[in-house]
Amino acid sequence: MKEMLRIGMGQINSVVGDLKGNAERVIAWVERARSQDVDILALPELVITGYPPEDLLLKKGFIDMNIKVIKEVASRIATPATIVGFVDRSASGIYNAAAVIYKGKIRGVFRKELLPNYGVFDEKRYFLPGARPRVFRYGNVLFGIGICEDVWFREGPVRAMARAGAGLIFNINASPYYTGKIYVREDVVRSRIRENRVWVAYVNLVGGQDELVFDGQSFAMDRSGKVIASAGAFREDLLVVDIPEKELVRKTSKERVTTVAARPRGVHCQVARSPVAVHPVRRLDVVEEVYEALKLGLHDYVGKNGFKGTVIGLSGGIDSALVAALAADALGRDNIVCVFMPSKFTSRESSEDALELAKRLGTRIIEVPIDSILDAYKAGLGKLFEGLKEDVTEENLQARIRGNILMALSNKFGWLVLTTGNKSEMSVGYATLYGDMAGGFAVIKDVPKTLVYQLCAWRNTRGDVIPDRIISKEPTAELKADQKDRDSLPPYDHLDQVLKSYVEEDKEPSTVDFPDMPAEEIARVLRMVDLSEYKRRQSPPGIKITPKAFGKDRRMPITNKYKGSQ
Repeated sequence: MKEMLRIGMGQINSVVGDLKGNAERVIAWVERARSQDVDILALPELVITGYPPEDLLLKKGFIDMNIKVIKEVASRIATPATIVGFVDRSASGIYNAAAVIYKGKIRGVFRKELLPNYGVFDEKRYFLPGARPRVFRYGNVLFGIGICEDVWFREGPVRAMARAGAGLIFNINASPYYTGKIYVREDVVRSRIRENRVWVAYVNLVGGQDELVFDGQSFAMDRSGKVIASAGAFREDLLVVDIPEKELVRKTSKERVTTVAARPRGVHCQVARSPVAVHPVRRLDVVEEVYEALKLGLHDYVGKNGFKGTVIGLSGGIDSALVAALAADALGRDNIVCVFMPSKFTSRESSEDALELAKRLGTRIIEVPIDSILDAYKAGLGKLFEGLKEDVTEENLQARIRGNILMALSNKFGWLVLTTGNKSEMSVGYATLYGDMAGGFAVIKDVPKTLVYQLCAWRNTRGDVIPDRIISKEPTAELKADQKDRDSLPPYDHLDQVLKSYVEEDKEPSTVDFPDMPAEEIARVLRMVDLSEYKRRQSPPGIKITPKAFGKDRRMPITNKYKGSQ
């Protein structure tokens, strides 16, 4: 019989600031791992505090309580040996750290060495870097610990730990999702493995936290760079893997090693236990992956913030249809209310489609016509506007009336307003402040319009809930007669490619090119992006699904005269 080391990777959905609740989650997962005879269990980065804790880290009481909680957690864990992310402290400052716990004690602490300070990350604002790698012994096996960024660079601590004799690296993470991120992670880990010939157990956080979604998808990768097992995507999961001990034992370290669990020579990890179930490696296709990310982000934002339900303004268009479908799937049909607010510009088709969508989703729908309210606005402003032609002002009044109605329902019933604007619209400012931008959470804020169509088509393969006409008809805001989005914007398949170059890839304006769009049209689009920064600053938070989302990822000044290098 081969001697095996059984490791567990617990991808937990923790809650930022819920220190005691997170501690109980840790204990529950320890019990679950113990029931499967796991030798070493790894849990995610900063699982005690939740991630990212942001400026909670500036509060002394928060750090104190986190230290108290990790000590209490340690006192309750006998077995397995458990790696738990928390905030460590010294006289110099605080550290993003991992405690190794066994038989009621913290046996050692590893402090994160490489601190990311780009995109959504701001760790150098809070943490000091760790000074040196740590190597731990469990029986005959030496293992090391890295925390997220520590595995991303050749110069990180993995090399030092491998040279010290570690044959297994536990890398604990709070790695936010964007489309295809799992393949980026695998490539990074594979590079470290090829350099150091070690196994890597990569455990990732799961769950939604404000704009961020953590997708889980923890995995174990062997010395050849092959993913041998993977946890589920966008759900809590415990990945248990047996590794032949002989593959992990390397040359005895001459470095200082912290012993976690000692065993007499010749006694191995293997005891009589059944083989673990195989976790097949399953990767979602890109559209399903995004849908699941949006669903989880919405579910956790509503649930973790304690909202009673949600309310959505249905227009009969594709964006609100997608948001309604997501909400029904994420929260259950009884937790959403749809509101249809027609005007004289609303087509019969839009009315029919909105009602049909609500019927298929099984949700409640309320109809609130806005013509009489708009007439009252016009009458009240009549003298001020006398002699002036109707223009975008009157269009925006309609959007703001609808926003006011949704916010009134939110105030009265405690419902969270879900806005329905997509990334293409938010990029160029094709949205109304205090109108369709009014609300508490912008579910598809980072979803380009072309992807909106793909998501709706994919959702219908799982049940035909979105009427075909909503997907096939030409987009329109219906704020004036015969209005179409193409009156103001290029075709969305053209627009989204230009926006990807400028917004997500940060290309200089002079280098943004698209063969199907004239240069002057591209310049107009880029000018719209720049001029709309003030609007985006006032928009609700939304779920990040692209490599660069508005907000934490892209922080452009509102007052800005730079027009690009020539």
